[in-house]
Amino acid sequence: MMDYGYRQPSGPLDNARRFFSQRTALPVLIIINVAVWALVQVLKVGLFFFNYREPGLAASVAMHWLALPASVPAIIGKPWTLFSYMFLHTEFWHVLFNMLWLYWFGRIFLEFLSSRRLLWVYILGGIAGGLVYILAFNIFPVFRNIVPLSFALGASASVMAIVTAISFYVPDYTIQLLFIGRIRILYLALALFVFDFFMIPSGNPGGHLAHIGGALLGFAAVGVFRHSNKYSSGSSWFRQFSFFRNFRKSGPRDPFGNPGRPVSDEEYNLKKRENQKKIDEILEKISKGGYDSLSKAEKEFLFKSSNKH
Repeated sequence: MMDYGYRQPSGPLDNARRFFSQRTALPVLIIINVAVWALVQVLKVGLFFFNYREPGLAASVAMHWLALPASVPAIIGKPWTLFSYMFLHTEFWHVLFNMLWLYWFGRIFLEFLSSRRLLWVYILGGIAGGLVYILAFNIFPVFRNIVPLSFALGASASVMAIVTAISFYVPDYTIQLLFIGRIRILYLALALFVFDFFMIPSGNPGGHLAHIGGALLGFAAVGVFRHSNKYSSGSSWFRQFSFFRNFRKSGPRDPFGNPGRPVSDEEYNLKKRENQKKIDEILEKISKGGYDSLSKAEKEFLFKSSNKH
């Protein structure tokens, strides 16, 4: 049964506890990134105790094993770096800003798409960014002298993939920006892409190239999502054949109507959010005016929702 009592406003610690207790890929990805950064800092302290005081030694060790080299022979010797680099940060501000962007746009992503898709966009976006970085550094003459010394690290390409994917999936979604006001996330994603392109000649060309690779993967993912959604919901001709109906991927049942029809992850999550929003509004009304202030329809809705829990 649900608790209809007054609920105190939640604080930052409660919000953080609730977020990291979610069974989605988003908090897991953030935890992994922060944990790897923390391990690098622990290594730094450990090396200090054993009198290894060279500046940046801990970061150099971590980069040697986990960062993505531009050199093809080095990659062949350490193929796991195409995956590990997207979780590696050695600087505090680097991991902080990447995780903030991941949190902000990951939350928006999960409003419309599934946790599994978030995970795959993160991983494939990182791989795409890494491949663009490697190809560019080995193709264009301007990078020839620095290929043996160049490494890529950080979640930026993966985050750009998520930002781009959700921005093109729901282009009318708006957010509030300081000093700017409300802006469509699509415009923000386009601005970031243009910025990365024009900043390639700057001091971090590898990072900007990786961002572009991640963004291109995110854009491509939108087409895949829309194509798969078209068939997961079932077009009229597709549903006519029992063969396809029997072998369709089973999904969650619609809890708010059409109880026997499987729905896509997006439909289920959207209806679940709408249902929870209505429950929150009713509970807020109870906290202000008591249970008797509810209408008959609201009481009935709350009763049915409590039985589902």
